[in-house]
Amino acid sequence: MPVAKRKIASDLDYGVAIYHERLNWSIWVWVFAIFMTGSVSLSVWAALGNDAAIAISLIQFGLLIYAAQKSALEIRVTKGWLLVGPAAIERAFIHNFKALEPAEFKRVRGVDADPACYLQIRFWVNSAIKIDLRDPKDKTPYWLISTNRANDLAKILNVADH
Repeated sequence: MPVAKRKIASDLDYGVAIYHERLNWSIWVWVFAIFMTGSVSLSVWAALGNDAAIAISLIQFGLLIYAAQKSALEIRVTKGWLLVGPAAIERAFIHNFKALEPAEFKRVRGVDADPACYLQIRFWVNSAIKIDLRDPKDKTPYWLISTNRANDLAKILNVADH
């Protein structure tokens, strides 16, 4: 089966990346998260004082950093592989790479979604790429992947050298 349900191995296992993208939190996600944690810190300060508020603020900040790192999406393309988050698939099993505009992305991940598809989407990214699979052993019809550079990713994947 081409989909590996494990953490991505090092570059040595799949080859040198010819495309790499990391989707981190956008500025508005950071602003919202800091506002929410600030509200909690303010509530703790009002009830318990400075020391408790500082302790809670430090813990919350550490948790925000951890959450931002864990929710980032890593996309890599090597000569023979597509690696997205924890999954990897040989490029021989993928075809029909379609960059989706925001309205189309919203429709494909919503009312037109296939429950059997593989999703690696992030709510703070409004464009994506849809990749069809052609593996008869795999019941997954397509992958839907959030990306800020959908056209670039589609061009790289369309290169016949895989």
